[in-house]
Amino acid sequence: MPSYTAPADLLSGRVVLVTGAGDGIGRAASLAYARAGAQVILLGRRTGKLEGVYDEIENAGGPTPAIYPLDLEGANADHYAELARRVEQEMGRLDGILHNAAELGVLCPLELYPPHIWAQAMMVNLNAPFLLTQACLPLLKKSPDAALIFTGDDVGRHGKAYWGAYGIGKAAIENMAQILADELENTPVRVNVINPGPTRTSMRVKAYPGLNPLEVPTADQIMPLYLYLMGPDSRELRGQSLNARDWMRP
Repeated sequence: MPSYTAPADLLSGRVVLVTGAGDGIGRAASLAYARAGAQVILLGRRTGKLEGVYDEIENAGGPTPAIYPLDLEGANADHYAELARRVEQEMGRLDGILHNAAELGVLCPLELYPPHIWAQAMMVNLNAPFLLTQACLPLLKKSPDAALIFTGDDVGRHGKAYWGAYGIGKAAIENMAQILADELENTPVRVNVINPGPTRTSMRVKAYPGLNPLEVPTADQIMPLYLYLMGPDSRELRGQSLNARDWMRP
């Protein structure tokens, strides 16, 4: 298994945007990036949760983060264009995006899948990463070393019954990341995908209510790969889909 320990100043001077930053993997990644020196833009729909992560970063002595409340389900291209404009105006740069936010939808046969829930899940899981990436690419290209990280899933690699819009959206994310990696080959922006694997989050509890959440790793334990792909040590790695469990610390 790969072994990676991030230098203390891995992301010093960088600005990193994390979607779904209020809890779970997004919270853990935001804290990890801040500890590594990044100024983190905390994006999510619940301001209270974002404020909690903001306070954790400040109390730990990290660079002052920024809060950007946005409901990805209802956001359109204009909202993302405004986000990119504000990031450039207020931060002056953008060096990385972690597309972490996700919507489980419902687990049921496609034959019975409610169309309105399909639309909601696809907006969050697929359309939002596309629109946010498209809006922010001009800013990312100005960085000397930019990282664009998408979040995959086992059910996006191999279709499984009942995973519906979530599984199909994750399959599309893998393909979109490959297309972007190819298109951005000669730019400073590298594109990769992380499959976090089973992780102790509220989404996993919702998907598997009968399983013991304590039997799977915490979000903090899978952070080595998140740090590696966001930082300069992975600058030669492009178009890869990697498993966070393979990089997990005990």
